[in-house]
Amino acid sequence: MNREDLCFLSAAQMAEAVRRKELSPREIVETVLERIDTLNPKLNAFYTITAETAIEEAKRAEQAVAKGEPLGALHGVPVSFKDTMITKDVRTTLGSKIFENNVPREDAPLVERLKGAGAVMLGKTTMPEFAWKGMTDSPLHGIARNPWNPDYTPGGSSGGASAQVAAGMGPLAAGTDGAGSIRIPAAFTNLYGIKPTFGRVPVYPSSAFDALSHAGPITRTVEDAALMLSVMAGPHPADRLSLEAPPADYAAGLGKGIKGLRVAWSPDLGSAEVDPEVKEVTARAAAAFTELGCSVEEAAPDFGDVSEVYRTYFRVGVATSIADVVDEWEPHMDPGLVNIGREGFKVTAVEFAKAQVRRHALFDGVRRFFESFDLLLTPSVAVPPFKAGAPSPAPEHGHGEDWFNWSPFTYPFNLTQLPAASVPAGFSEEGLPIGLQIVGRRFADLTVLQASAAYETARPWADRRPAV
Repeated sequence: MNREDLCFLSAAQMAEAVRRKELSPREIVETVLERIDTLNPKLNAFYTITAETAIEEAKRAEQAVAKGEPLGALHGVPVSFKDTMITKDVRTTLGSKIFENNVPREDAPLVERLKGAGAVMLGKTTMPEFAWKGMTDSPLHGIARNPWNPDYTPGGSSGGASAQVAAGMGPLAAGTDGAGSIRIPAAFTNLYGIKPTFGRVPVYPSSAFDALSHAGPITRTVEDAALMLSVMAGPHPADRLSLEAPPADYAAGLGKGIKGLRVAWSPDLGSAEVDPEVKEVTARAAAAFTELGCSVEEAAPDFGDVSEVYRTYFRVGVATSIADVVDEWEPHMDPGLVNIGREGFKVTAVEFAKAQVRRHALFDGVRRFFESFDLLLTPSVAVPPFKAGAPSPAPEHGHGEDWFNWSPFTYPFNLTQLPAASVPAGFSEEGLPIGLQIVGRRFADLTVLQASAAYETARPWADRRPAV
């Protein structure tokens, strides 16, 4: 096996090869680190690479195999963590100069769990300041780039994570999603990304967006995401909102199939402006569900004023995040972040309470919609990837600089806390990836994974590699 092929093995393949003593953890980690050394200067996926620690961890993992010790589900498999996630003795900066030298004293629960399953930490991935937008550039770490074309964005806010996995710089990345920040970059880089039901994966420390923010995997295959999610999920005392239920063995249930499921397909959720190429590619992808034995019907839930509800939550969340630092640090902050925060300072308590009431109504409407359907399919993003460093798609797309307009399909399911995944749907004429979103009922994470796995069998994608 050549070194590039090793880097593009799935996490499941790596873990199995380690168990069979066909590959050593050290060989895997050193090969991946070599690829990071080559590609990260072009892509800026990582802002910190923990190479020395990773090699030491790989050596210990290798010794455990030699001694016949019990091995975790991800033993010897490389993983990265987004800059929102605290990591013991490794900087967590939130993409901001304010926290440039912040070194946590503990690991987040999901970091601890993945390490406990034998995964080897490669480093921390880049994101926009305070994870506030759907592309990845920040005043501290600069611009992350898409492996399919480095002139384009990998999406955001988990854009460094998606660039890493797509380029073969490690098969697993942990991301967060408060409005689409796992699904947008997965769609833009031909990857699989799932935002599980809110609370399924504990989030600590909580943020100003804790009623919206989910944590989950970004991977090349559905099986890898299922393995990773099984490790990450489950209640934790540090997260008061984490679900009490223990995690399922998601990987073991992937092969059930989805024959007979009732599936709704909505190309625009009734009102979104969608790029014609995205509509065409995702419609072809959605047709696979008929081939898989599902009953597919064009329909969409009634979201009402979902955009304004989310904007209220978002503005207040940003305002809360920057309130104590903006006066001192504004010259060093992303101007877009500051502008949103200042809008949030103007939201009254009554306006925010009204948004909460409308959110409850939205949740109830979506619940009723899913009484008639098992799954909802939409495009993941309304546009193909656009230029790196740009605040928005090109003007001809008609979406302006407001990222809510070019990503209208993701944030409704943060408000409603439903599980939602992005699967690769195909490519634009320019060779840029386009994603299809699969949404399930609340708590139906396994159904979303099973649908994703069935789709992956019908429309495989993981063998295609970017030419970066």
